[in-house]
Amino acid sequence: MALENTAAFRVDSGEVTLAGQVSGPEGAPAVVLIHGYPDDSTVWDGVVADLARDHRVITYDVRGAGLSSAPSSGRGYQLGRLMSDLASVIDAQVPSGKVHLVGHDWGSIQGWQALVDGRTRARIASYTSISGPSLDLAFSAMRERLKEDRLAALPPMLGQLLKSWYIVAFHLPMLAPGLWRAGVARLWPSILKRTDGIAVERRAGQLRDGVNGINLYRANFRERIFGAKTPTVDHPVQLLVPTEDPFVSPAVFDNLSDHVHNLTREDLRSGHWLPLSDPALVAGRVRRFVAHVESGEDCAALAQGRRRAARHRRGAGPFAGRLALVTGAGSGIGRATALALAEKGADIIATDINLEAAERTATLARLIGVEATARRLDVADAAAMEAFAAWTDESLGTVDIVVNNAGIGLAGDFLDTTTADWHRVLDVNLWGVIHGARLFGQRMVDRKVPGHIVNVASAAAYMPARGLSAYAATKAAVLTMTTCLRAELAGQGIGVSTICPGVIDTGITDRTTFVGATPEEQARKRSSASRLYARRALTADAVAADIVKSIEGNRPLAMVGIEAVAGHLLGRLSPALMRRLAAADVMPK
Repeated sequence: MALENTAAFRVDSGEVTLAGQVSGPEGAPAVVLIHGYPDDSTVWDGVVADLARDHRVITYDVRGAGLSSAPSSGRGYQLGRLMSDLASVIDAQVPSGKVHLVGHDWGSIQGWQALVDGRTRARIASYTSISGPSLDLAFSAMRERLKEDRLAALPPMLGQLLKSWYIVAFHLPMLAPGLWRAGVARLWPSILKRTDGIAVERRAGQLRDGVNGINLYRANFRERIFGAKTPTVDHPVQLLVPTEDPFVSPAVFDNLSDHVHNLTREDLRSGHWLPLSDPALVAGRVRRFVAHVESGEDCAALAQGRRRAARHRRGAGPFAGRLALVTGAGSGIGRATALALAEKGADIIATDINLEAAERTATLARLIGVEATARRLDVADAAAMEAFAAWTDESLGTVDIVVNNAGIGLAGDFLDTTTADWHRVLDVNLWGVIHGARLFGQRMVDRKVPGHIVNVASAAAYMPARGLSAYAATKAAVLTMTTCLRAELAGQGIGVSTICPGVIDTGITDRTTFVGATPEEQARKRSSASRLYARRALTADAVAADIVKSIEGNRPLAMVGIEAVAGHLLGRLSPALMRRLAAADVMPK
């Protein structure tokens, strides 16, 4: 790819000559990109085109790949030789100062080694790793798991070994080189298309790169299986983890914060070849991280990344490192859900129109041991929701779990329900859910962050009842909208669930508006409804438990309470009977 302000270079490093390119303005922060196997430096072309606008970007073909020469034997691919190559490139292109290192696949393995190697350690300002572990840390962690957990350590280890089948194949004499020569090189663009959906052209040097690069595995893996050290890393490290990587399991990067003291982690819904599939995302993450390191100024996304990294360790809850937003969290189902998510390890944003109540929920969440923030929020106010979403981006980072729970009660005959009543219940119960799902769902999609959206409806969504026309209409709309949204986001790695509680004792009846009633009648009807709900004795904790289960299992629908389940079944078996029951006057007197 021809880029402006780009120059080719060659550097001698021992027995090999390395070929590379440098792009971007002189004097800008220097970034060195190291490619993986079986690629050459052109894998970074899209990233370079973006990043070189404001950075000095250096790429090179590692020994045996692209336009660089190859060593005379397989031993020439040992990590020590690769570190000499990297040091030679840095010294030639950046004679003084430090560089920001970025590695993918085998380039990432090299990057980890560079953080502890004496030839390169002092020249590195920061490191961004994509789809490649530290061999020393990975193998030492495996030994520790086997020592401490014994049989319990085998399932996750076997899972990674199954993903790494090719490593075993690469150590078999003649097999892997024979496969490359038999047609893998010719079919490589088709393989990338099938595995990652990436369209690339066939490279003339693909066969040479594929065969030579096998030596990277043969020269470095066997000696570290039993002799890996456990290094300590103090450099700022940004870990980008593709969750759909067929070769490297995200679990390989767990527990790193024990040994990497300044680590930030972001899990991305992507396959292995992220530099090819989304170069703009890679460039953006590197640009943000370099700016943070150069200026010393923090940002919300990196702060969140550090939280995630610190909690990706054994013993952490299933939602550890995730940020959960719960609307209407000041009481009832909202408070119970916020605390249930906190028990699972999620950090909490508790919002409510009553700030004092939201603060109380946040305080209770902090006592569990997670981070929690409280904000006053009127979900019916579109402008306020937009501003809140922007504030969340800037202050806390990406929201991973959204529970659109805020709602109000409204009861009374249809003809007594005024236009103002309709606007009020629609604005909160329906538009509030729409705002939350749209604003935060779009952010999940844009940032390729796996997430989950929960919309709280009601059994009234499918159990029509006299006196609940407005309330039931909003909940039915939420149920149908959520079902449609689930279908739309299914391919984006974002789960969507509807929760339909039955008669739950949450205190909502104390605030329900009974249209057409005098103040005295309002008080009497609220008191009567509250007694009924209290006798049912099904609490908000039951709803919260089903919300957690729905997120964990990506369930489309949860009906809470026997009346909710029975009503759903009856509506399917006998709609006519359901209509007859709807005519009964069960409103509080």
